[in-house]
Amino acid sequence: MRVSSSYPLREQGTFLVVERTGWDRRLSVVADGKRLVGHAGAVLLRRCADRTGLTDTLAKVLPSSTVAGWRDRAAVLVQLAVAIVLGAANLSEAEQLQLHHRPLFGFAASDSTARRTLAALDEVTLAKIAKVRARVRRHVWSLLHLRPGGFPWLVVAGKRLAGWIVIDLDATIITSASKKAGAAVTFKKTFGFHPLAAWCANTTESLAMLLRPGNSGANTVADHVRVLTDALAQIPGSSAAKILIRVDGAGATHGLLEHLEALNTTRRTVRYTVGWKITDDDERAIARLPEAAWETSVHQDGSVQEGYFVAELTGVNTREGWPEGMRLIVRRVKPSRRHLKKLTAFEKKTGWRYCITATNIRHMWGIAGSGHAQFLDVLHRSHASVEDRVRTNKAMGLDNLPSASWEVNRGWTLAANLAADLDAWLRLLALHDIDDLADAEPDTMRFRLYHLPARLTDHARRRWLRIERTWPWAKAFTTCWHRLTALPAVT
Repeated sequence: MRVSSSYPLREQGTFLVVERTGWDRRLSVVADGKRLVGHAGAVLLRRCADRTGLTDTLAKVLPSSTVAGWRDRAAVLVQLAVAIVLGAANLSEAEQLQLHHRPLFGFAASDSTARRTLAALDEVTLAKIAKVRARVRRHVWSLLHLRPGGFPWLVVAGKRLAGWIVIDLDATIITSASKKAGAAVTFKKTFGFHPLAAWCANTTESLAMLLRPGNSGANTVADHVRVLTDALAQIPGSSAAKILIRVDGAGATHGLLEHLEALNTTRRTVRYTVGWKITDDDERAIARLPEAAWETSVHQDGSVQEGYFVAELTGVNTREGWPEGMRLIVRRVKPSRRHLKKLTAFEKKTGWRYCITATNIRHMWGIAGSGHAQFLDVLHRSHASVEDRVRTNKAMGLDNLPSASWEVNRGWTLAANLAADLDAWLRLLALHDIDDLADAEPDTMRFRLYHLPARLTDHARRRWLRIERTWPWAKAFTTCWHRLTALPAVT
């Protein structure tokens, strides 16, 4: 190939002529750098795990040994969670990231050590780890209450749900490209797994997740009760007085709604909103509603949503056998083109598409207007944010389970949950007032903070991790580090 400085790109006979731009003049590329850190954000995540007490409390319930060469199992699990936040999709990638960070964190655990650690997490150990996570979460939430602005209460329809902890339940599909223990054909005709999980909408934390075979039912009551029980155990006692639980249509079962009603005590108020599968009886009830019963819907900010309407269906629908006091709120919208083929005969006749929400909310203490149909409608629609939790969790380890072993994959699921919590805690505790990072997606966090390159140096008997000062988020990086360092230790 001949090089010319006259033309950007042209062809002369059989030669391709390329312009010399100048940037690569006298440039050589070699792999002889020392003490370079390509994913410097790992120090923030590990600092978060240590300062919140996660590393130390895990060490109390995981195996330990004084044998030479033994890898501390708590550190192995925490470093695996850190690697997952950074983007590791399997144990081999996690090992390579840890080898890269050896100047920072010391000797790395091999992928086989990580595999053995995950495989050893039986039901008894998982129960102990759940108690550890609850203890650490209690400490983190106490710190959140001390932040400027306080605890992150949800805002729905322009109303601040102060004092209410919101738990969203949802299931998702994790596809598998090969035969793995528990993988099966799902209800969507794919092949893989069908885990069910619960997230805290206030903090975006992953409270509980149950790995299930791919052919597990979407509305299995026992699974919903188990996940919900595990999630409630993660809520600190001081915050458990008022709980709102939101589930999609899979939650509209007699067993689950009766269980939710039974959770109410003199010291705890539990309210719920669930999706509702419309039957012929429901459509006949909707047909009996007078036009005056329909009210204009509202947006999440409380403004009027023209063209969308809601109405109270309670009392008009006479279906029996459901919990006493349950309300039905119906919503109607003009169908979009993609919904035209899915309309029922009744919907085609009326020209509207309907959906129903079931709830036991008569009034939410401290929230004016919380019993209105318009508020209840938008309250349940905001449950759609759980899809963001599913998506971001899949971006942090849950997009594909890395092993053929059920036990290892179950352990990997736990590590991915820890990764989601670390990412959430870091943003909540140290980046809460930085607009472009407080609610950032995983890829955004990786680009701006987690994958930032740095050089590790020694000076004045200290180690210095030096990042590029011209990077737009360099100050955010150092601010995050100092805030995490200043956190009071868990007691």
